[in-house]
Amino acid sequence: MDLQVLRAARRRSLAPRHALLAVPLAMIALVTTGDLLVPPDVHLGPFLAAAPAVTASFAGPRTTGSIGAVAVLAQVVVAMVRGSVTDLNHTFQIITLLLISVFVTLFAHLREVHEKQLVQLRSVAEAAQQVVLRPLRERLGPSRVASVYLAAAADARIGGDLYAAARTSHGSRLIIGDVRGKGLEAVGDAALVLGAFRAAAHQEADLPSLVDYLERAVAPDLDQAHQAHQSQQSFQAHQAHQAHQAAEPPRHGSPIGSGRARHPGLGPEDAPEGDPGFDDHSEAFITAALVEIPDLGHSVHLVNCGHPPPLLLRREGVVTLEVDQPAPPLGLAGLAESQLATQSFPFEPGDILLLYTDGVLEARDEAGDFYPLAARAAAWNGTGPHALLSYLREDLLAHTPTGTLGDDAAMVAIERLAEPAPRDASTP
Repeated sequence: MDLQVLRAARRRSLAPRHALLAVPLAMIALVTTGDLLVPPDVHLGPFLAAAPAVTASFAGPRTTGSIGAVAVLAQVVVAMVRGSVTDLNHTFQIITLLLISVFVTLFAHLREVHEKQLVQLRSVAEAAQQVVLRPLRERLGPSRVASVYLAAAADARIGGDLYAAARTSHGSRLIIGDVRGKGLEAVGDAALVLGAFRAAAHQEADLPSLVDYLERAVAPDLDQAHQAHQSQQSFQAHQAHQAHQAAEPPRHGSPIGSGRARHPGLGPEDAPEGDPGFDDHSEAFITAALVEIPDLGHSVHLVNCGHPPPLLLRREGVVTLEVDQPAPPLGLAGLAESQLATQSFPFEPGDILLLYTDGVLEARDEAGDFYPLAARAAAWNGTGPHALLSYLREDLLAHTPTGTLGDDAAMVAIERLAEPAPRDASTP
């Protein structure tokens, strides 16, 4: 993120905070006036502590400290008017108010440091998004392209969903995928897939060869990352098991758990509640759909690696592009024998191909119903991929009760344009 943009956003956020300063100042004025008017045996001074406490919730340490100093000064004035500053009651009120002001000023300082860290993390996330998840070009040969990425959290900008496009000598190739898991590991796996796709999309002759290249590029890295993660979990499980055995006498005749143990002799029944190390994350994989759109002809070629099937929006309606021979997800090809095969579908001018991740389908409404993507896409009557994604984005967020998603979601729309007329060789 550009520093000037950050500073401008910070100035805009400071404007309403300055207006809020009227609240603690008004509180000090009201408490001080009331304390001077009530009988001598009634003391309203303790209420002055609310002024710096309220200020700390929206202002920085300097402003909070200033409001605290004003509150202490007001308490001193009340003590001088009503008697003496050295009076035991007023002395304790002044000391207590001073300590509270120091405490809330420290709290405001810690909150401001945390906010600065969040701003830095947000800028790093945006920079990572530009590097890993590059924006797609609006034109890919005889096609128009639009994309949208919706993060599950408001402050997040990139997760395990991915998409990319590449131009070849005979057409365009696109990939959309979803990495199993969340967090930095998912981002790293997504970057790995996108890097391999961008490196090989121009070189491999067909989609099965490209998928095979991605599988060979991704599988070793996923295995290494997963083995390191499992080793750490196994060590933690071993320590927990030893502590468990030391705390309890051995159980004779206990049945062996039916699930797969993380450590020899440690079954699922021994797993501590809520320990993610005992979840069955036995494999790391990436679902993906790869499409190829030749510049000539009216067809689209598809290889689906365990990903939700694309939708084809035509004048006649919405068609789900289910392949006859789906391939296993990337990273799992060694667990099941499969024959990679490309399947072709008609892709006429005016048709729109919609690629998406499962985060779109898994969005739920208040009743718990999933988002009906095919039905909502069929109800759309606009034109162009940008208008389609804008409609689906607003409709998807409106479908959820809070307007936010429980999982990252990505969509890519490709519209087939009419082929340009062949140029006559005699035309200058």
